[in-house]
Amino acid sequence: MLSSSVFSVLALSAVTVFGYDPTRTDNLAVYWGQNSYGATNPSDTANWQQTISTYCQDSYIDFIPIAFVDIFVSTGGLPDLNLANASPFSCSANSGVFAGTGLANCQDLAAGIEACQAAGKVVTISLGGAGGAGAVFTSDAEAVTFAGTIWDIFLGGSSTTRPFGAAVLDGVDIDIEGGSPTGFAAFAAEIRTLSAGASKSYYLTAAPQCPYPDAYVGAAINAVGFDAVFVQFYNNYCGVNEFSDPQDWDFSSWDTWAKTVSPNPNVKVFIGAPAAELAANPGYYVDAATLGSIALATRAQYSSFGGIMLWDASQAYGTSSLSNDRFDIQIKNIITTAGGGGGTTTSTTTTTSTTTSSTVKTTSTTTSTTSTSSTTSGSCVGVTAWVSTVAFVGGSEVTYDGDLWQSTEWSDDEVPGGAAQVWVNLGACSSLAAGTAKASPGPATAVTLTGTVGATAVASFVATAVKASASTAVETGKVKEILGRLDFK
Repeated sequence: MLSSSVFSVLALSAVTVFGYDPTRTDNLAVYWGQNSYGATNPSDTANWQQTISTYCQDSYIDFIPIAFVDIFVSTGGLPDLNLANASPFSCSANSGVFAGTGLANCQDLAAGIEACQAAGKVVTISLGGAGGAGAVFTSDAEAVTFAGTIWDIFLGGSSTTRPFGAAVLDGVDIDIEGGSPTGFAAFAAEIRTLSAGASKSYYLTAAPQCPYPDAYVGAAINAVGFDAVFVQFYNNYCGVNEFSDPQDWDFSSWDTWAKTVSPNPNVKVFIGAPAAELAANPGYYVDAATLGSIALATRAQYSSFGGIMLWDASQAYGTSSLSNDRFDIQIKNIITTAGGGGGTTTSTTTTTSTTTSSTVKTTSTTTSTTSTSSTTSGSCVGVTAWVSTVAFVGGSEVTYDGDLWQSTEWSDDEVPGGAAQVWVNLGACSSLAAGTAKASPGPATAVTLTGTVGATAVASFVATAVKASASTAVETGKVKEILGRLDFK
C-alpha cells in the first residue's frame, strides 16, 4: 500500500518547482518526440504529442531526451532527425530540410526548448531508437567525426545547419537497440572532450536494455563516464513486470556495474518503464502505484538509483482508457513525497512576493481541491509493531522505533533500518496526521502574511493556507522542516 506525505497536502496551496539535480534520487526523465500515443491511438488526435514546452509547464518532468536522430550519415553527409511526422508538432524531413541535406529544419522548436531549459529541465538529443537501423558506425574514426557534427548542430558548436537554431541542447543520449557496438565508446569520449571546459554542463546518458551487459552500448558505458543510464526495464525478461522474481529482475547487476565498472562512480541508474499499456509490448506495463512501490524498494536497497524514466511524454499525458492520465504526475508524486530524494533543490512558488531587505509581503490564494482518499504517510493507526519472531511477506506494514515501515520482500528477523534493507521507511508516526486524509471541497480562501518573515512564520502561514483549503491536519513544525529544505531562512 502506497501512501502520501504532507508534501501532497502542501501541493494544495503552493507548487514547488524543482530543476534537474543529478545528486537526487527522485528525478523523472521522459522522452519526447515520437508521438507514441498518436501511433497507438490514431483517432484521438486531441491527445497526440504536443509541442515540447507543453511538458515543461509544471515541476514533474526533470529530464527530456528528444527522440531521435535515427540515421547518422544521410544526404549531404549530415544525419536525419525524425520527431514523429504524424504529429502536428513534428520535425522530420517531411516538414522541411536544409538545402542539399536530409536534415530537418525545425527552428520553430527553439523557443519551446529554451523555455524548458529556463524552467530547470535538462533537454538532450537522443540517438538511435528501436527503429534506428541507420544509427551505426563503421569505425571509431567515423564516430569521432560524427561527435563533432552533433556538437556543432545541437550542442555548443556552430553551424549553418542547426535544426533547433540558437537553442543549445544540454547533452546527448545514446539509445542504440540494434546494429553494432562499434564506435560508441569513441563517440562518447569525443563528446566529453569537446564539452570539457564549456561554460555550461553537458550530460551524457544511455538507454541500455535491462539484460546485463547491454550488447550495444555496454562497451561505451564501461569505457567513458556517463552521468546516468536509463535502463529499459521493459520488453525483456527482466522488466518491471518481473520485479518479484529475483532470477529475472536484475537491478542489482546494474548497481554493481555503477559501483565497480563505470568510470563515473556517481553514475545514476534509472528504472525505465512504459507510461501506458500501449507504450510497450503486451505484458510489460505496470501501473503507477506498482511502479512507485518498485522504485521505493529499489531506492532503499541500491544507492545508485537515480529516478524513473518513462516512454514517452505523449503516453504519460494520454487520456484513453488504455492509458493513465498524467502518469508522470502519479509516479513523480510517489517517489518525491516518500522522501529520501536527497541532494539540493531550488524552489519557486505560485505565490507573489515583494522583498525589501528582510521584509517580505506574500499573498497566497488557495483553491479548493478534492483528492482521492489515501492513508497519510506515517499513519500508524491499526498497524502492528514489528516483532522479531514473526515472518512478514512483501508489502507488510509495521511500526518500529516510532516510524511506519513497509517490507519489500518476505523477511524473517530482519530489523527495519537494518543491513538487509528489506524495509522502506514511510515516515514518522508522531509527526504526521493519523488516519485517512482527504481534501474537502470548500470556498477559495485568501491568506496574507506581512512583515519580517522567518521559517517559523512561513511555516505557520503555509499551514494556515493549507487548512483553509483542506480538512487535513498539518503540523506547523513539519511544514517548517520542509520549508527549511527549500532555502527559506
